[in-house]
Amino acid sequence: MRLVILDSSDRVGEWAAKYVLKRIRDFNPGPDKYFVLGLPTGSTPLGMYRKLVEYHKNGKVSFKYVKTFNMDEYANLPRDHPESYHYFMWHNFFKHIDIEPENAHILDGNAPDLKLECENYEKKIKEAGGVELFIGGIGPDGHIAFNEPGSSLVSRTRVKTLAQDTLEANARFFENDMSKVPKEALTVGVGTVMDAREVMILITGAHKSFALYKAIEEGVNHMWTVSAFQQHPKTLMLCDEDATLELRVKTVKYFKGLMELHSKLIADTP
Repeated sequence: MRLVILDSSDRVGEWAAKYVLKRIRDFNPGPDKYFVLGLPTGSTPLGMYRKLVEYHKNGKVSFKYVKTFNMDEYANLPRDHPESYHYFMWHNFFKHIDIEPENAHILDGNAPDLKLECENYEKKIKEAGGVELFIGGIGPDGHIAFNEPGSSLVSRTRVKTLAQDTLEANARFFENDMSKVPKEALTVGVGTVMDAREVMILITGAHKSFALYKAIEEGVNHMWTVSAFQQHPKTLMLCDEDATLELRVKTVKYFKGLMELHSKLIADTP
């Protein structure tokens, strides 16, 4: 596992975008070989999306032969609702790049059979050849996607009833009216993300620092689902300085000492 410690959340977004750009370029996708990318929503990856849009507009990267699979979506929320993840992805990313709409996959929270929708999503990922790079963010409680504390570490895409803490945290997006907050969501499982050939997790802010500590310095624990990625052969974690507050000094020094090596991962990018 690699931990890249950067000065600020803006630098995390920029570094992540450069890494995605380099991975797509090195893969050299084409009509018979698509690059498959797993994507998150939320405030943490916004900087990455803005930079990728900028690189695309400057002719540095094309998404014509890229397929994407988003991590999650609320159940029973209209897809044009400002808080739906369909809306988030199209508004912040997809409509600004050259991806083919049929190649941008997001779980349908309004499908007539949500369980079947989840099963078909797993099949679509397999039919696409599996995810090359799955990008995720985490919550302060260490959850990834909607795999909240206590989720199985071998879970697959499924319907999840959201925890009270999550509902309360999300209320701010729904006029602080708990009755408007979706109680269920469709989410990829920890096992689904673990199947990807590489995982990149973005962690920013002091409020995520205890979760980063659990992810890096303690053992694998289903109460902190992000910790599962200690066992992935290619996990890359990007964090800002604020997120390191709970880490031991020697841990921070160790990973900062590898920065020259980590910089080579984005060599030859803008």
